[in-house]
Amino acid sequence: MKSTISKAYSSSITNNGYMRNLEVIIGLEIHAQMNTKTKMFCGCDNNAWNKKPNTTVCEICMGHPGTLPVPNREAIGKAARAALALDCTVASDCHFDRKHYFYPDLPMGFQISQYDFPLASKGYVDYDLPEGFPSPHGRGHGEGNRCRIHHLHLENDAGKLTHVGGKTLCDFNRAGTPLMEIVTEPDLRSAVEAVAFAQELRSILVTIGASEADMFKGMMRFDASISLREKGIEKLNPRSEIKNLNSFKALERALTYEEERLRKLWEESGGPLKGNITVGWLDDTGCTRVLREKEDAQDYRYFPEPDIPPLTFSAKEIENVRASLPHLPRMQRKSYLIHGLDTSQAQILLDEPKLRSIFDAVLDYTKDAHKTSGIVLTQLLGAMQKHGKAMKDLPHPDSILDLLDLVASGAISSNAAKRVIEDMVKTGKPAGEIVEEHGLTQIADSRELQDIVASAIAANPNAVLSFKKGKTQALGAIVGWVMKETGGKVDPARVSEMLQKGIS
Repeated sequence: MKSTISKAYSSSITNNGYMRNLEVIIGLEIHAQMNTKTKMFCGCDNNAWNKKPNTTVCEICMGHPGTLPVPNREAIGKAARAALALDCTVASDCHFDRKHYFYPDLPMGFQISQYDFPLASKGYVDYDLPEGFPSPHGRGHGEGNRCRIHHLHLENDAGKLTHVGGKTLCDFNRAGTPLMEIVTEPDLRSAVEAVAFAQELRSILVTIGASEADMFKGMMRFDASISLREKGIEKLNPRSEIKNLNSFKALERALTYEEERLRKLWEESGGPLKGNITVGWLDDTGCTRVLREKEDAQDYRYFPEPDIPPLTFSAKEIENVRASLPHLPRMQRKSYLIHGLDTSQAQILLDEPKLRSIFDAVLDYTKDAHKTSGIVLTQLLGAMQKHGKAMKDLPHPDSILDLLDLVASGAISSNAAKRVIEDMVKTGKPAGEIVEEHGLTQIADSRELQDIVASAIAANPNAVLSFKKGKTQALGAIVGWVMKETGGKVDPARVSEMLQKGIS
């Protein structure tokens, strides 16, 4: 996995003497939007991307008096899948709470969340550090690092504020979107570890189908808490919480900046922060800005949500969800590397579930990772990029397997298959229809092939003479002539064999 970590981070640790005796303590809160069709407590469209402001809303997600929320079964199921993939213990029963705070983009005046009885708790994520960045825990690249998960809970999202000049516009389309909040233990010791962990977590959520985790669309965001303490001391000091980081790069830059700021404050004041604070990250200026003292639980005036009964899960339901989980990214990554893919190819597949399903189906068909990579990662992905197609527009794996069947049966050539793949991507038509439409069926009749081979020998006397003199590459030129004359409707291997016999 390629890290976004800058060299400035690692050099700052060693170049400043006063930094060496202080240990960095980092914990993350990750908000991931679940990819359900509807919102958390109502039937509104959950896809607010590029929609006109305030058009995917209703009385329930706008908090109108007299309305009642109904929990989204699909969202609860996806959160349970995520919890089990993170090796958390799913509670046999849990309940929702009201979390009160008054922001203009929170129409109810409170958020329906979970506090003392969350959906799941006590899990972990194992992750690998990028090469060249040793862990403060003494482990390096490929040796495995672990961050514990404190808990995972369900909640609904707020809307979105847009500041234009001296005015603020509020779009409530996102209000009510189902979120899972994943809270880690303070186990991370550098920006390097935080990014590596976050990347692995995102891969897990995407792999199990719980979230698209598209950070460009705001589907995954981080709150990062960072503090310092003297090495060898177990007590945690007051922390600075950096709010709403929406990319791995922002997470890295913000933690790197805030760590150095806290180290300088420690040197100037002789100690840690006096109390917890909340800061905002200013991406354009590359610095943080203090927003307020951090709120505690009592500031939110939590109490049980009176309109939603507790959620209950039987042991059988939990085990059924666990049994449905696919292989997780770390295991899949190792498998792809064993098959001969490089790290970047493996990560492309892990980041794109639909592409991965095609790759796995083709690999199972061909039993050849190199050949599969050529078909899926070169031909298919190249056609997708050429025609500006999104991953959601990928053909179904069965469509690609149908095409491979046509090649295996001799109906079309491997060269013709490349054209078919591009047309499948461009038009969405099945392979058989494209083959028939463009007349790509391969010439298989032996007598017709003999005539073609005879014509090729007669039309290429110089190449024939060179081949007879031992220049085997000359045969390729004659095969190329045949492929051009027939529009790629012959099997080049069979033609090559027939040419050798004919020339002899």
